[in-house]
Order: sequence, then C-alpha cells, then structure tokens
Amino acid sequence: MAEYRIDELARLAESTVRNIRAYQDRGLLPPPRLEGRVGMYDDSHLARLRLIGKLLARGYTFAIIKDLLSAWETGKDVGEVLGLEKVLTDPWSDEIPGTATFEELVEIFGAGLDEDEVARVRQRTIEIGLIEPEGEKYRVPSPRLLHVGAELVAAGIPLDSVLDIAEEIRADCDVIAGRFVNLVEEHVFHRLEGPSGTEGGDKGGDEAGNEGGNEGGGDSDEVAEVAAVVRRMRPLVKMVVEPFIARAMETRVQAALGERLETIRDALGEQPGR
Repeated sequence: MAEYRIDELARLAESTVRNIRAYQDRGLLPPPRLEGRVGMYDDSHLARLRLIGKLLARGYTFAIIKDLLSAWETGKDVGEVLGLEKVLTDPWSDEIPGTATFEELVEIFGAGLDEDEVARVRQRTIEIGLIEPEGEKYRVPSPRLLHVGAELVAAGIPLDSVLDIAEEIRADCDVIAGRFVNLVEEHVFHRLEGPSGTEGGDKGGDEAGNEGGNEGGGDSDEVAEVAAVVRRMRPLVKMVVEPFIARAMETRVQAALGERLETIRDALGEQPGR
C-alpha cells in the first residue's frame, strides 16, 4: 500500500493540509502512522478524504458525515444513504424541460391581449409553475402542460379559464401526493422509528450517536427500506391515478354527452314536419 506525506495526500485528494488537519480534529480522518515525527498516510486515508470531499460538495454537514463514516467503518453501506438521497431528489417525470422566449409565449397565449393583460397572464403562469424566468428566456418545466394549455385555448376556451383549471388541478394533485406520502409515513416511516421517536431508536446525546450501538446494521437496513419504498411509489402513483381519472372521464363525458343528445333530440322532435 502506498504511503504519502500530508502535503502529497492533500494534492492527490484535491484538498489542503489545513483541511486534512481539521478533519482529523473532528474525528473524520484517522491519525497517520508516525515515522519519527513525520506522519505517513496511506490509500485508506486518500479514499476517506475523497469521500469527505464528495459528501461536503453534496451539502452534508460534518456531523452527518461523521455518522456516515462511522457506519462505513462498521461495515454498513454509505452508498445506501447516498442512494436514498438520489431517490428523494430525482425528478418523478422523464419529461425533459424546455425553453421559450417571451415572443413565443405571446404567440401561443397572448393573441388579442393588450400589454397589461399579457403582463398579468405571464405573472399567473409563473405563479402556477408553467414557466420560470431564466435570463432572457423562460424555462418550461413541463412542455406537455404548456401544450395542453395551448390546445385548450385553440379549442376556444378562454385563457383565464384554462389558468383557473390549471391551478385547481395542481391543488388536486398536491392532495393526491399528500395522501400517498401520508400513507408511507404512517405505515413505513413510523414503523422504523424507535421508542424515542427517532429513527433506529435512542442514539444517545453525542454527535456520533451510532458509535457502539445499532448492532446488526439497523440504520442501514432502514435507509435501504425507505429508499425501496420511495422507488416503488414512482410507478404506483401513475398506475393508480391514470385508471381512476380515465374512469371518471368516461362517466362524466357520457353523462354530459347524453344530456346534450337528449336536448338535441327533443329540439329536433319539436320541429314542424317531424
């Protein structure tokens, strides 16, 4: 195994000597092997330093990093924790966001509107989340939603009515998402909480609370289970919502169309000569 002096270790890890000493003081990096008064570091120190750098870049605090490293030392999988973060932060849609200029948006939605009305509509679409200002252009998180809005306007539905229904549907979807999350919290997250109300039970008062405890890999198992549940929810949400909305639309459309057909038939029946 290769060995390094502290300055060489800092260079290889793309860190600094000062950082390395700070990590040692915080208990994140084990002490070097001493050769006289010179500290010698090896590849395990280098790997640890690179991992610390990645965790810091992802926004983890020193306290959380210490817990993760302690778990790593006891044979648990830090990758599972990072995997959970990926599951929680990955988008729930495979749709690729787009961009649009102000002129393009006006062409789609602003026909016949004066300058003040265009400004008001632009503000509403931003508040709803259909567009986001991005420099001289606008980011479109969901081009599909924008396309639906354009089609409804083209069908003769007033733009304000389209924006009203967009707000209502967004609120409805938030309620649906809340129900799914509450379901998982009640039956998964709460089950994983220990008697003290914290995940994995009472971890003690010190910063590295899992040291000497949680035998058997409990924390790692919990993290893996939470990540698996969140992963499983992604297709399930669509599988539940799409059939329900399809059946609801069938019922609503048939009822509305039936009423219109009866009205048309009655009107035709009243015409002379029929």
